[in-house]
Parts: sequence; structure tokens; C-alpha cells
Amino acid sequence: MIVGLGVPASAAPGADPVAVARRAEELGFDFVSVPDHLHGDPPTFETWTLMCWIAAATSRIGVMSRVLAVPYRNPAVVAKMAESLHRLSGGRLILGLGGGYSDEEFRAFGIGPPSPREKIDGLEDMICIARELWSRPEATVNGRVHRTDGARIEPKPATPIPIWLGTYGPRALELTGRLADGWIPSLGFAPPDVARTMRERVRDAAGRAGRDPDHVRCVYNIVVRVGERPVEVPDDVIAGEADEVAQRLLGFTRMGFGDLNLMPVGPGPDEQIERIGRDVIPMVRHGAAA
Repeated sequence: MIVGLGVPASAAPGADPVAVARRAEELGFDFVSVPDHLHGDPPTFETWTLMCWIAAATSRIGVMSRVLAVPYRNPAVVAKMAESLHRLSGGRLILGLGGGYSDEEFRAFGIGPPSPREKIDGLEDMICIARELWSRPEATVNGRVHRTDGARIEPKPATPIPIWLGTYGPRALELTGRLADGWIPSLGFAPPDVARTMRERVRDAAGRAGRDPDHVRCVYNIVVRVGERPVEVPDDVIAGEADEVAQRLLGFTRMGFGDLNLMPVGPGPDEQIERIGRDVIPMVRHGAAA
């Protein structure tokens, strides 16, 4: 079981996502994840730049994009960027990818919003281009959206770079099972009953592709608040005292989500991270191993 911590990309006064990542490493989290939203009023860091800064300031913890919107960046360039960060960090990159759900963001940045089909086709092209570039002397990929023509990068990754997808629709889930190393849906977009069915789609697709379904990590992305339970709490937030939160999380592991990515919310964000790392995660690990 691996457990990640969602690190906000906030560049607001007083925010220090690098310090959060360092503390997550000290508390024993396995990876940190960084969102990819470029457009909007809240001050934020660009995702890849922040991931590099985090990797340089830590030594053990994995660093993940949660999830990189493929239409923002040329896939072959991302593949080269990924190899460099993976190598410089000692093999700690998890490349999280998605089609990009916010058409408003694409329009704001002058990128014509892809159709839903183009988003999934482009996501598949990204995976194919990256893996060709990482494994072959040169890559010629004639994808539906993206292409390369004899592209070459050196060096190749010394260790595999895992690709996790944040996907939800039927075609995207089929793609995940067929090609990805991991699947990371969010509780807010895929509540448990829905996520259970989606997970079976991913596993079925893996089996049809001749893959072992157990080799596709299922990682649930969950918003967590530890402490006295508020009178009102949204359905997509797991809230309560440490033991209550741990039991809820264990329920997700029993339904097949063997790994978790937790995003703390509520007053005292530093205290939330401490309580999750010190109080909740040990109970979840113990319960999952029992």
C-alpha cells in the first residue's frame, strides 16, 4: 500500500508547498501530488516547475502530477521532461495524465477546446509517444491527434516511469486498463458505488488486453478533514476523528482501492497534515495489512 499527500500549488503569501512536501516525506508519505490548473485568479505555481522544485528539496518521496492536462503541452516534449525529472530525482516521478476537463481553461489560454473524443485520443497518443521515446532508438507515431516523425531522445529512463490516469468515461476507462500503470479517480467525481463499477471496467479492459489487472494500481483521491466533525460536511469530504477517518479509508481499500492520495482541508492545514500522517495513516496501514 502506498499513500500520497495532495500538495496545493498555491503561490499565495505565506504558502509553501515545498515545505509541505518536505514534511510529508518526514511523516512517511510515499508520494506527493500536485494539481495542474493554469488559469484562474488564485495565485498558483506552474505544475512542472513546482514538481522540480519539490524533487530538488526532498530525497525519498515520489512526486506526481495530479493530473497533467495533455492538451496544454506537446507530448514528445513532456516525455523528454519526464525522463529528465525522473533521472534527476533518482527515479521518483509518477506521471499522472488526463485529458483536461475544463474547456474554459483551454479557451482562456488560446487552445481550442478538444472534443471529448479528441481528449481521449490525445491521451492515448501521449502514452504511446512517451513509451516509444523511452524505449526505442527513435519514435514515429501517427496518432489521431499527436504525431512524431523519427523523434529521438537520450538518455532513456534508467527505471520505468509509471503513468497513472485520472479518467472516468467508458472509453477513458478502457484506455486506462489497456495501457496505464495506475488509475487515480477522485471521490468527488466518482463516489464509491460509481467508482466500484468504474474499477471493474478498468480491470476488465486490462484482462482483455492480456494484462494482469492487479498490475494496474487503483488509487483513490480523497479530501480528508481530521478532528471534530463539522455539523455539515460535503459528501465528498471524509471527516471525523482520526479513528473514524481511518475506518472510512479502510473501507475504500476493501473495495479494491489499495492505494490512497489524501488532500487535507479545514482549519489549521499544517495540523491537518500532522494528524493525517501521525494518527490516521498508521491505523490505515495496520488495518490494510491485517
